[in-house]
Amino acid sequence: MIMDNLTYRDGKLFCEDVPLEAIAKQVGTPFYLYSTTALKHNFQEFDSGFDGQDHLTCFAVKSCSNLAILQILGKMGSGADIVSGGELFRAMKAGIDPNKIIYSGVGKTKAELREALYGGILMFNIESPQELDRLQGVAEEIGATARVAFRINPDVDPKTHAYISTGLAKNKFGIPVDEALQEYLRARDMENIEIAGVSCHIGSQLTEISPFVEALQKLKEFITTLNDNGIGISYLDLGGGVGITYDDEKPPHPHDYAAAIRKELAGMDCTLILEPGRVITGNAGILVTRVQYTKVNSGGEKEKQFVVVDAAMNDLARPSLYGAYHKIVPVTEASEDQELVDIVGPICETGDFLAKDRMMPKVEQGDLLAVLSSGAYGFSMSSNYNSRPRVAEVLACNERFQVIRYREEYEDLLRGESLSVME
Repeated sequence: MIMDNLTYRDGKLFCEDVPLEAIAKQVGTPFYLYSTTALKHNFQEFDSGFDGQDHLTCFAVKSCSNLAILQILGKMGSGADIVSGGELFRAMKAGIDPNKIIYSGVGKTKAELREALYGGILMFNIESPQELDRLQGVAEEIGATARVAFRINPDVDPKTHAYISTGLAKNKFGIPVDEALQEYLRARDMENIEIAGVSCHIGSQLTEISPFVEALQKLKEFITTLNDNGIGISYLDLGGGVGITYDDEKPPHPHDYAAAIRKELAGMDCTLILEPGRVITGNAGILVTRVQYTKVNSGGEKEKQFVVVDAAMNDLARPSLYGAYHKIVPVTEASEDQELVDIVGPICETGDFLAKDRMMPKVEQGDLLAVLSSGAYGFSMSSNYNSRPRVAEVLACNERFQVIRYREEYEDLLRGESLSVME
C-alpha cells in the first residue's frame, strides 16, 4: 500500500480496482484521480473520533472543491467550511445543508455576506471590527439576523510552514485575543447580530497535537471571560489543520487528536465545530502525468538530468510554492536502476518542478508517473498560467471510474473575453 487504495498488481498501478493505464488511455493526461473508498474512510476515521461529543465536522472546501467530492462528504453528514461566495455556491449545489456551513475568511464582500444570509448558513466567523460593522449593515438592509463567532488569534506557534501558519500575531487572520472582548461587547449591542460562538484556526499540516491543545486552553480562558461578562457561547470552532504523511512526517492519528481535544473539553457545554480538509482528501487523491522527454544538461559542475512531464506548476502548485514534497512513483513498476533527476513541467519558469534532486527509477519517454498525496490543495489551487487548460478530475469506485470534471478545451480559455474594438 503506497497511498489509500493505491496498489501495484502484476507490476501495474491500480486505484481501487481500476488500472491507471486504462484511465490515461481514455481520459488523457494529466489528470487528478480520487478514491471514493479512501474519501469515505478518511472522513469516517476523523468524524468517529468525536462520537458521543456534540460536534459538527465541516469539510474545508478550499482543499478540494469538486462537486462530486462535496456531494459524497455531504451525504455522510459533513458540513462545509467556506471562504468565498464561490465556495458557498459549490457547497449548496452539492446539497450540503446550509445549517452546516461556516463562513470564514478575512475579506468577505457585501455581496458575499448577503448571499450567505439569504442562504441561511449556520455562522459567520468574523475576522475584524470592520467586518462586524459591514455584516450588521448588510443584515439590517435585508431584515436578517446574522449568527456570528469571532475568530480569535491565540498567537500559538503551529510548527508548520510559514505560508500555512494562521494563528500567530504576525498573520493576517483573526482578532488578537486581548482585543476580542471589546468586539464581543460591541456585537452584543447590535440589533442584527446574534453571538453564537468562538472560532480559532492556527494553521495547516500540523504534525503535533500540542499546538491544538495550547490554542484550546487559551480559548477556554477567553470563554470564561465572556461568561463573566454575560455572553454565552453555543459553538466552539477549533478549525482544522491535522496533517498527513507526504514523506516521513508522523502526524497524529485522528483518534489521538480527538482524544486530546475531548479531554480538554471535558465539562464544557457547547457544540464543537471542526474544519478538516487535507486529512480527508490529501491521501485520497493523486496526479497522473506522462513523461514527454528525458534530457541531460552538461557544462556545469556536474551533469543535470531532467524528466520533463506534461503536468506543471499550474496543475500542482505546492512544490513550487512551498517547496513541498510529493512522492512520485511509476505507474508501471520499473527496474531497480535509480538515477538522480529533476521532474519538471513545460511551464516557462525555472520554478516549474514537481521534484528536485530526486532518486527515481529510470523512466523513458511515454511512461506514466503518479504524484501521490495530491488530493488536497492540488486541483483547487490550479490555474491557466501559460494558457494551459486545467486538467480532468476522475473518481474511482471499486472497478469503475467516472470523469467528475472534464478537461478544459482551448475555447474554455477564452470564455468571458472579447476582441478589442478600441483602436
